[in-house]
Amino acid sequence: MNTKPTTALPGLSKGRVEALTDGIFATVMTVLVLSLSAPVITGALPTELNSEVTMSIQKLLPDIVGYVISFLILGVMWVSHHAVFNYIQKMNRSLLWLNMIFLLTIGFVPFSTALLGRYPQLQIPVIIYGANILSISITMQAFLWYAVRNKIIVTEEGGETVVKRILSRWRLGSFIYAGAIVLSFVNPVISVIIYGLALIYFVITSSFGSILKPQSHDAQTSLSPKT
Repeated sequence: MNTKPTTALPGLSKGRVEALTDGIFATVMTVLVLSLSAPVITGALPTELNSEVTMSIQKLLPDIVGYVISFLILGVMWVSHHAVFNYIQKMNRSLLWLNMIFLLTIGFVPFSTALLGRYPQLQIPVIIYGANILSISITMQAFLWYAVRNKIIVTEEGGETVVKRILSRWRLGSFIYAGAIVLSFVNPVISVIIYGLALIYFVITSSFGSILKPQSHDAQTSLSPKT
């Protein structure tokens, strides 16, 4: 008797899920910039206008920093998600909903970013931002764990190895952001600094990390033993 532990949803292609994910990422990354608004100066003398604009921009610096951090974090997450889907064979209902929950946490980023930008020295906004990123990491780990456990990952071309490396990177991110949340009870500024340093690390590993490239058919043939 043939049994299939994991079946694909009829009519639901992997491409449609990727398209939805790309659309939500693009929307969220666009909405992020809406928290920034050009300063409007009224009632200032022409000689004072330049200094008033400078002061207004300085007040926007926390929002600008929050925007940059969140935009780049989302970029790293999108790259990771895209890399994983190169090795996903098919979608089933459980995997679909795990991806939806992941996107739910992604959609919360503009709010937590705006809150952090407006009150960067307060503990609650720092905790909310860290908890948001932590929840994104946890939901993605659940997605990856389910895919590996149920053999939905392409085993050829090092797919499972690549996904496990990506999973370990997400797991490390969880520990970093959880630690930053704990340190916010000491000083919220320390947590914000950790968020920034973690971003630098993950941008570097995302850009130059060890991701196995699928070998071409010719390369595989040349490496195979001759009989």
